[in-house]
Amino acid sequence: MSAASNNRSSTLMLRSAGRPPWYTPDGQNLPAYVIGIAGASASGKTSVARRIVESLDVPWVVILSMDSFYRRLSPEESRQAFLNNHDFDHPSSYDYGTALAALERLRRGMATQVPQYDFSTHSPSSESQYVYGASVIIFEGIFALYDPALLAMMDVKIFVDTDSDVCLARRVRRDVAERARDPLGVLQQYDRFVKPAYDGFVRPTMNNADIIIPRGLDNEVAIGLMIQHVQRRLDARRAVLMRPTLVSRYRDQPAADDSLLVLPQSNQVRAIHTILCSRDTPRNEFIFYADRLSRLVIEHGLAQLALAAKTVVTPTGRPYQGHAIAPAVTGVTVLRAGGVMEKALHSVVRPAHYGKILIVADPATHEPRLHYARLPSGVARHQVLLMDATIVSGANAMMAIRICLDHGVPEENIVFISLLATPQGPRAIHAAFPGVKIVVAIQDPVVAGDDLLIRSGYGIFGDRYFGTED
Repeated sequence: MSAASNNRSSTLMLRSAGRPPWYTPDGQNLPAYVIGIAGASASGKTSVARRIVESLDVPWVVILSMDSFYRRLSPEESRQAFLNNHDFDHPSSYDYGTALAALERLRRGMATQVPQYDFSTHSPSSESQYVYGASVIIFEGIFALYDPALLAMMDVKIFVDTDSDVCLARRVRRDVAERARDPLGVLQQYDRFVKPAYDGFVRPTMNNADIIIPRGLDNEVAIGLMIQHVQRRLDARRAVLMRPTLVSRYRDQPAADDSLLVLPQSNQVRAIHTILCSRDTPRNEFIFYADRLSRLVIEHGLAQLALAAKTVVTPTGRPYQGHAIAPAVTGVTVLRAGGVMEKALHSVVRPAHYGKILIVADPATHEPRLHYARLPSGVARHQVLLMDATIVSGANAMMAIRICLDHGVPEENIVFISLLATPQGPRAIHAAFPGVKIVVAIQDPVVAGDDLLIRSGYGIFGDRYFGTED
């Protein structure tokens, strides 16, 4: 059996109806809710964690296992591990520093690469797992409640107390089936290491728990009460961002002159805007002029990127002191309407990478909900062109900017580009993220109260462009 086939996925992300906003109107992250679950090996910690995930009415829950954070063994320790002579159940077997850093980044809403462990080779895998956007983090493992620094980040701490005979039977089945271990070796390891470690180190952490669940997953009553407790705590701290009443607070606040840049209103721009506003414009004409306006506004946005000095040699053999865009540029599309600007971007610049973000407004509250986010790993070192077709309240734009910040992109390296915007949308963005530059082709102040669309705007831009209108 290959090493890859023996990797157990030790981090699980579950997504439901879209991630709601996790930050406040001033752009600050709200920390994720952290649940710690400890107990003996094979006591049912992961099963309890999954039951919590299934029962909580919360999207985007991450289960983070301590199995991801075994430290790298020395050559001699590795040799002993293959002889079943290494104690993996001792506190010294874990890299608490890496676990603490990963949990802290996830708690702060930052994008995180979580290491994976290959149990067939007793070594960290070359692969890692990308995790982003957790609203609830469940950190589970035999020593989940052991380290004081980890305990300090937890909102609720749970200990699963299961009979030792049941744990042994489960461990034998798991290690033989999932980790390609020899049954006799598993029993020897249990007697020499697992049981003494539980008695000496794991069981005492029960004193750190807020909730103790006897019999593990079989205790439906205790699990039900625990889930109710966690749900009440989550409901009490759940925040709502960017309802229209919140956005209205920025209407009378002017945006800084250097953060909002409107495309010069030439005769060409006015004519294109009129064509795009008309409901009688055929789709092929709408696409042509949408692409044309996209190119104009993207070129205006490129003028805001930072330059670095660069010397080149001309065909005559002489040096020329010039400039280059630096650092590299990443184009990030806010789907779906922002996708109409990709073709124009390709025609005027060669981005180093591309990213995609899918944000859909809740039909009842009009709050943005994140359904998908994937940015390149090196985006923190790039200048980012964020693209969306329209800015109305600014809520979707603020969420997209927050995602870039969570991936390490500095505010001053973000340029948000849009074809049509209300005045209040950029004001809200500037109030939360004053370092972000906003480039728009057209501004229009009238927003309909019934559907929150710009009254004299383009309608549902993505539907008109892609031909998906009813």
